[in-house]
Amino acid sequence: MAVTAAMVKELRERTGAGMMECKKALVETDGDLAAAVEQLRKSGQAKADKKAGRVAADGRIVIAAGDDAVAVVEVNSETDFVAKDENFSAFAEKVAALVLAERPSGLEELMAAELDGQSVEEARKALIAKVGENIGVRRFEVVPADGNTGIYSHGARIGSVVVLDGGAAELARDLAMHVAASNPACISEDDVDPEQLASERRILTEQAQDSGKPAEIIEKMVEGRLRKWLSEITLVGQPFVKDPDITVGKLLDKAGASVKRFVRYEVGEGIEKKEENFAEEVMAQIQGS
Repeated sequence: MAVTAAMVKELRERTGAGMMECKKALVETDGDLAAAVEQLRKSGQAKADKKAGRVAADGRIVIAAGDDAVAVVEVNSETDFVAKDENFSAFAEKVAALVLAERPSGLEELMAAELDGQSVEEARKALIAKVGENIGVRRFEVVPADGNTGIYSHGARIGSVVVLDGGAAELARDLAMHVAASNPACISEDDVDPEQLASERRILTEQAQDSGKPAEIIEKMVEGRLRKWLSEITLVGQPFVKDPDITVGKLLDKAGASVKRFVRYEVGEGIEKKEENFAEEVMAQIQGS
């Protein structure tokens, strides 16, 4: 059966695969559109399986906002080049919108959810086949917008959400910008993990004891350094990025507000990235050939 341009076009619209791949699949299936679709899906599965072990530490942070909640999603690619690809961007935006609409309980439920007539997992594998890189939906969070809610995106690399009790929308956005820039670990000292606090106190004590100073001086040194450390990791203790002369805590007090919660996502944080040596890679390819 002759393969026409119209058949190739229809197959491309159905699968999103490249023109030559579609033409090849139609030729091999003797123009059977359904069989060609199945063949391309199997091919996409094979490509996705082959790339599954490759580190995807680049990508985008996407934020979708609704009336009662905000969804923050991280979708990863292997390179910045693919992270800027319109197909990748569209996929990430759709996943964020789906998270906001469906509120899945976890990644497994999200990947099984329907997206454009297929599951998110199937859409992910189809995208891998199209862009030629490993793609992953890494994490998401739905933040209840039950107060003045501020959203800030630093390009597509960092996304943050802050929800205030009291204050104003402008203050919430300013603090979302602050969170993106300063990366606090928690809101206040009350939220610091007791084990982490004890560990830091122990380390600071050991460091101070090396000074040879009297015990009462060492105690004051430790307490001072501990207060400094807490001001660095807590949101309310940090100097406000737009006015370093005032802490976030004092800014909130002045506005009669408090932070209910915040979320900050940064692309690739916590992912161990493979160090590439392109000169060695080229040499290995030359020697291999």
